[in-house]
Amino acid sequence: MSAGLHRLEAIARSYALAAVKADREGRIQEAIANYKKAIEVLAKIVSLYPDNPLAHVYRGIIQQYQRRVEQLEKLGVPATPAEAEQLEDWIVAEKPKIRFSDIADLEHAKQAIREAIIYPVRRPELFPLGWPRGILLFGPPGCGKTMLAAAVANEVDGVFFNVDAATIMSKWLGEAEKRVRMLFEKAREVARSGRPAIIFIDEIDALLGVYESEVGGEVRVRNQFLKEMDGLQDKSNKLHVYVIGATNKPWKLDEPFIRRFQRRIYIPPPDKKARLEIFKLYTRNLKLAPDVDLEKLAEMTEGYSASDIKDIVMEAHLRTIRELFEERGGEGDPRPITMEDFIAAIRSRRPSITPEMIRRYEEWYERFRG
Repeated sequence: MSAGLHRLEAIARSYALAAVKADREGRIQEAIANYKKAIEVLAKIVSLYPDNPLAHVYRGIIQQYQRRVEQLEKLGVPATPAEAEQLEDWIVAEKPKIRFSDIADLEHAKQAIREAIIYPVRRPELFPLGWPRGILLFGPPGCGKTMLAAAVANEVDGVFFNVDAATIMSKWLGEAEKRVRMLFEKAREVARSGRPAIIFIDEIDALLGVYESEVGGEVRVRNQFLKEMDGLQDKSNKLHVYVIGATNKPWKLDEPFIRRFQRRIYIPPPDKKARLEIFKLYTRNLKLAPDVDLEKLAEMTEGYSASDIKDIVMEAHLRTIRELFEERGGEGDPRPITMEDFIAAIRSRRPSITPEMIRRYEEWYERFRG
């Protein structure tokens, strides 16, 4: 399987590079033909190797190539080098609106982030030995990793770069490492202007993990990341550029990358106190019946993630909306949400976190505590 996958990926890459070259040089028909051949080979890879960790990336590339073929066939407009690099929004730099106060509990994680990012940004002179530039947030899905990373940009008035494997692995197959370099160059430019730059990489294991099947392009991307992150750690580098990675599968990360994330923060499932705060957070703008006991609901949701609890509240609320439309045609206001609504919602949804999952996270943390 590995040899066959490598061969197909190499063929797809050769067609893609030929297509891009022809596209940039204005040889439209040649570009179209090579894009189509690359699409055909990538589709074959996705079909034959659906469990390949880059399958979803290749699906995205297929769609992008298909759009480019349509553009060329309709308009016959070649891409200049600059346009080719900008044909996709390879990075989103948008400041989120969330703050730490919008996140229930996770005080240990907030404090670790304050010490690693917020304090150095505000008083860099207090850190003559430097400060952590790489922070890894890991734990079960739906427990607040992405929200924490997003809130950091507001806490330090920084620019937030939201990156995933698909944007890095590039529309132009074979140029992914160039995009990594562009990402860090842009972040450094922002930091030189006086604002911290937060590079957030969700599902970082998909980009920097260790897999049985790996070809040259992925290796080059990983090496470029190592180079860029090593540059951030340079003691003479006073720029406030930070990389925050989030993963549900920390054990898939390569050890050299784990070491580059000096702070490794476990985001566990919420305990009872945290679950109560989460229920309060998500019900604060809803009308609740007098019989609703949030303490009891917190007890009943052992093993549920913050995302699970949000879904439970949404389902309980939806029961009242559904009833309003079915019984009164949508006229008037929905009735208050009752304890029965919440219990029915809990019964319809199993917890997404198991004791086995927690044990595996804790064992990994013991080995790589940071």
